[in-house]
Amino acid sequence: MDALGINLGYIIMQVLLFIILLLVMKNYAYGPIINTLEERKARIAKGLEDARQAAIARDNADAEAKKILDAARAEAAKVRSDAAVQAEETAKGIEAKANEEAKAIVAAAAQDAEEERNRILAELRGQVASIAIAAANKLVGKALDDKRQHAIIADFFAKVPADLADVSGEQAVVTSALPLTDEEQANVKKALKGTAVTFKVDPSILGGLIVRAGDQVVDSSVASQMDAMRDSLR
Repeated sequence: MDALGINLGYIIMQVLLFIILLLVMKNYAYGPIINTLEERKARIAKGLEDARQAAIARDNADAEAKKILDAARAEAAKVRSDAAVQAEETAKGIEAKANEEAKAIVAAAAQDAEEERNRILAELRGQVASIAIAAANKLVGKALDDKRQHAIIADFFAKVPADLADVSGEQAVVTSALPLTDEEQANVKKALKGTAVTFKVDPSILGGLIVRAGDQVVDSSVASQMDAMRDSLR
């Protein structure tokens, strides 16, 4: 070995030093470096996992937020729709109530007007009776007694038609030229034999009565008698 210029002792010493260096590096440098690298690798892996979990959580949160927002929008739309329906129903209710009140006012006014007209006509009945009695006295050439006068007036305005007994039905409407007295109404009801009677006033018939029960009509009014007389003279 010496002849070759190789110092075996030196080589062995170098080898031993290298082995010692490797052992030192393994124990004091390589091990900690490897451990540090492993820890860093673990931290990186954990960071990546945390980031993945955070991304999943964010996606879930976005989906939940979208779900909540969609539900809120749907609820808001429903509230608006319900409010519109409620408002329309309220408006219709107010309109219907106003129409009912208006109809009631008109009906009440018409009823008041009819009652006032009948009151005025009832007051005029005495004047009409006086004129009729005066004319009758002039025609017969002598004064009529009170009983005869009242009989003539009653016959003119409220004489019960002879054929009224043939009228039948549950309800009847009796029209007179002037309001009938309670006694005259009682006579009409008696002739109709228990039929429910409604009394109306129409000055245009001049006198007499018109009785309607269903499709039956008994017309003994002065106006119809004058029309019949006029037709017969043509």
